[in-house]
Amino acid sequence: MYLWIKALHVIAIIAWMAGMFYLPRLFVYHAGVPAGSGQSELFKTMERKLLRIIMIPSMLLAWATGLTLAFEAGFFHAGWFHAKLLAVVLMTGVHFYNGRLVAAFAEDRNVRDPKFYRFYNEVPTVLMMAIVILVIVKPF
Repeated sequence: MYLWIKALHVIAIIAWMAGMFYLPRLFVYHAGVPAGSGQSELFKTMERKLLRIIMIPSMLLAWATGLTLAFEAGFFHAGWFHAKLLAVVLMTGVHFYNGRLVAAFAEDRNVRDPKFYRFYNEVPTVLMMAIVILVIVKPF
């Protein structure tokens, strides 16, 4: 059963990270079009659907399967796991901030320019790299 849960965890992570990488890229493009335009309305729909249909369910599944795996394997005493858990909590914080940004764009309240979102787009990548290194290398 452990391997099935692990497979489901990997699938959930791939789906969640796809959204975490793509949604900020949509923000880059959305911030560059006039509020209320047809393009803006299309971005609003894309952002909302990506968040609600892909990202939220996959994040919840990733957390559920990840905690199950950690309990089963007894990782809670490992230093690398504490660091990984911190990185995942930070990733989850970015996820919730994305939700706030989707709401701001939906109400035409975005105040940031595309340059901000180009930088912001890299935050999930850096966190993902840290998580993968911690899980594979287990440096401490």
